[in-house]
Amino acid sequence: MFTGIVEELGTLEAVEALGDSARLRIRGPLVTSDAGHGDSIAVNGVCLTVTDVTPGETFAADVMAETLDRTSLGDLESGDPVNLERAMRADARFGGHIVQGHVDGTAALISRTEHEHWHVVRFSLPSDLARYVVEKGSITVSGTSLTVSAVSGPGDAEPWFEVSLIPTTLEATVLGALGPGDRVNLEVDVLAKYVERLLAPGGGTTD
Repeated sequence: MFTGIVEELGTLEAVEALGDSARLRIRGPLVTSDAGHGDSIAVNGVCLTVTDVTPGETFAADVMAETLDRTSLGDLESGDPVNLERAMRADARFGGHIVQGHVDGTAALISRTEHEHWHVVRFSLPSDLARYVVEKGSITVSGTSLTVSAVSGPGDAEPWFEVSLIPTTLEATVLGALGPGDRVNLEVDVLAKYVERLLAPGGGTTD
């Protein structure tokens, strides 16, 4: 489990195509400082398993076709920056919200409104995820825990949501360099999905 508090802005050093999968080699001195084989590290919000590590330098992770198809990891090229976060420790502060690293879908940046010390960024919102996104609720955008500052109405043909980014977020995550059309990974609040399931007819039972 993760919190959506990005620990480090790493760099994708290499992408090795392996038929219907790929192996990523990522530089992240902080997240690899205590990483070992089998550990989990979120890369742009996608929970990946460490398969090889050089402590304090790089780690490798294998990404299957399902992940490449359902996330923006397949868009990455060598040299691209990536958000990195190690799995949460049980004795650590919970700074963001519950993040599983299981991406629900992708979105595209629609617009960016720049203010003196902060930006308002608008993203598209897949229609099947719109019901889980509410104003002042939590959402994970490429591994970054954010608060929804505005959301489209229920009748809008093309749903969207906005987040407001402070200078630290702009500088310390990939969100600061995004341009119109760039894709991001979305993970909605898992609590909303559980509530929906429990309130469904039958209370979520399968019999």
